[in-house]
Order: sequence, then C-alpha cells, then structure tokens
Amino acid sequence: MGWFSSSPSTPTPQAQAATPTSLDGTYTPLKRNERKACWEARDTYFKCLDKNNILDAVKDADAALTNCPSENAKYEQDCATSWILYFKQKRVADFNREAQLKKLESQGAVPIAQAQGESKWKLW
Repeated sequence: MGWFSSSPSTPTPQAQAATPTSLDGTYTPLKRNERKACWEARDTYFKCLDKNNILDAVKDADAALTNCPSENAKYEQDCATSWILYFKQKRVADFNREAQLKKLESQGAVPIAQAQGESKWKLW
C-alpha cells in the first residue's frame, strides 16, 4: 500500500498491462504524442457522455459502457490507468464547481478581487 493511497500496492493485471514500464519495472511517463492521444480520446469519450446526458461515468458506469462502448475502449486504451478515473472524477468536480459558481452569481455574489476593485494578481 502506498503512503497516500487506500488501494493495495499490487496493481491489477489489467492495470499492469496498461501502465507503461521501463526495463527495470519502474513507471515510464507518457510521451507528448501519447498524452495528446489520451486527451483526444478523453474529449471524444466525454462528448459521447454529454450527448447521452451522462455526467458521472463512475457512478453511471453501466450507462456509459452501453451508450459509448467504442469511445470508452479507445479512452482506456490510450490513457494511463491512473488518469482514467482522475479525469472522470475531475469532470464531475468541474461541473459541480461551475454549477455552484452560477448559483452564487445568481444570488448576487461577485469574486473578491472584483468586489474590491483590485486585480486578482496582487503583489505586495
């Protein structure tokens, strides 16, 4: 088990196959073109989820797999295992953040820097 992880230290066989490793068995970071392919696959997958009104692909995994099987397969093929869940969770968090900001703005809230008439980049 890792220091900051609740998961076991031994990854599943699927995760081992999807995670690039070097000759000595350590993790090898994705190259620039591999990251770009991952981001493109992620964006395509998320567009499919949007088209099918699925926000949380973790909670609604069955619906996501049913409605976007090819996009999901490409996403899982092109992205590092640790990125897949992260991006899915970040999608929900970003949606909730934007919804909360819109709610606050509708109630008359303004950003602190704007309310004080200052730049948000304040140097001493």
